[in-house]
Amino acid sequence: MSANPILVDVTRGDMVESRHRGAISVVKSDGQTMLTVGDTQGLVYPRSAIKPLQAIYLIESGAAEAFHLTDAELALACASHNGEIGHITAVRAWLARLGLAEEALECGAHAPRRNEDWAALVKDNLSPGPAHNNCSGKHCGFLSSARHLGLTTEGYIAKEHPIQQAVLGLIGEMADVSLDAAPGGIDGCGIPVAGMPLESLALAFARFATGTGLGSKRQAAAQRIYQAMVGEPFMVAGTDRWCTRAMQAGDGAFIVKTGAEGVYCGAVPGAGVGIALKIDDGASRAAECAMGAVLSGLGCLTKDQSSGLVGSRVLNVAGKQVGRVRPAQEVADLVLP
Repeated sequence: MSANPILVDVTRGDMVESRHRGAISVVKSDGQTMLTVGDTQGLVYPRSAIKPLQAIYLIESGAAEAFHLTDAELALACASHNGEIGHITAVRAWLARLGLAEEALECGAHAPRRNEDWAALVKDNLSPGPAHNNCSGKHCGFLSSARHLGLTTEGYIAKEHPIQQAVLGLIGEMADVSLDAAPGGIDGCGIPVAGMPLESLALAFARFATGTGLGSKRQAAAQRIYQAMVGEPFMVAGTDRWCTRAMQAGDGAFIVKTGAEGVYCGAVPGAGVGIALKIDDGASRAAECAMGAVLSGLGCLTKDQSSGLVGSRVLNVAGKQVGRVRPAQEVADLVLP
């Protein structure tokens, strides 16, 4: 099999210093392929990019209504957040409404993403807890469904738990692919993951965008998650994060979601498409650049917006620009119908 094409270049001075290979799939909600770059049939773990699809079950289970979840909380269920005070406060308030302590989260604890939030904890002689985990909102969603359905909350992250079985089944239905025999693994936050083709993942996000092929209940659930994400983009990621900045620029025209190891997904209702891409070496800087180029090619970004979202500056220690992360020519020239 030939190597995936170069999607992103990283320059320093007058030459290209690094290159990132990967694959991109853009699919319409009727299953028609709009764009294929590289190997889009090979299996990938969607990682956190799939959170908007997982959040659909939070509504389908009846938990969102039962616990009167706000758009901010629904966006948080889709989040890979920074661990800023706004995220942590919302997670702890949500858990309190469920009647659960923070220790009920089985995602583990890690430090906030931003230095200033970590420094604030140190100043107050505090350690990060599970609420600081960037996936804590998703885990609150799983706990909400378990509580509402009368299921045990202990071990809710296990693949055999009814919540995880239901969510994996939902994703397979959205993507029109069976995940029963798919290669499996465990995500960073402990949730089971299943390997699936980029093309199937893009189809799932196209259906998420348009509701095509979904029943009325699932269509309404997907639409509510979409509106929560575009209405509360800060909760999805946070200050200075690409996901948040892109959705703020899009002003409701699309959603995007990052995943670990260079995965990115998006949904564009106006174009009726879903987007899924994977950078071979797992670089998030390249995944953001490639996603920006696809959104630009779809006409979702103005010229000014593209300049700030399609690629990024390479800075030296003194903060001076010395290069750029930029789409390779084939990707930069994309103009999608």
